[in-house]
Amino acid sequence: MQALDALLNRVSVARLTEPAPDAAQRELMLRAALRAPDHGQLRPWRFIEIEGAGLQALGELFADALMRRDPAVAQAALDKARNMPLRAPLLLVVVASPQAHPKVPRDEQIQSAACAAHAILLAAHAQGVGAIWRTGEMASDRHVAQSLGLSAEECILAFLYLGTPQGPLRVPQVLEPQAYLRRWTGR
Repeated sequence: MQALDALLNRVSVARLTEPAPDAAQRELMLRAALRAPDHGQLRPWRFIEIEGAGLQALGELFADALMRRDPAVAQAALDKARNMPLRAPLLLVVVASPQAHPKVPRDEQIQSAACAAHAILLAAHAQGVGAIWRTGEMASDRHVAQSLGLSAEECILAFLYLGTPQGPLRVPQVLEPQAYLRRWTGR
């Protein structure tokens, strides 16, 4: 697939099934991530790969996080939390790992890590792998972050769900770039 085809036609794929991307596909996705814009070459990101029994363990972690926030949480909410990671055969957690630097602010490093996540999505699409970027309340839950081994300075940017699309991909809506462009002349 040509680069512009991937950029112009990538869509989120919510319905994913086995098989997960193979080792070679995963390697290419991560290589693409490592090409994200990176002022200072700090590589302010890391990735956590979760599959198989790890997905069930993550579901239990999500349920535990809910119970810690609200001991009276409804069983339906706990069941939903437990099933969230099971929506795909592979989950990549994208972690922003900013570093103290005199010229590269924290926000810029987090944006760089977000670009790495986007590169994974594009590389997945280019290889015929379905993917969707999800966040939600678990991405900002400190218990989840600590249980996944994040430091106090790190944050979860994305849960990237990856697998084989169930059914055909949707056609992306055609948007007009001029609707999002404003020219500034200094006046």
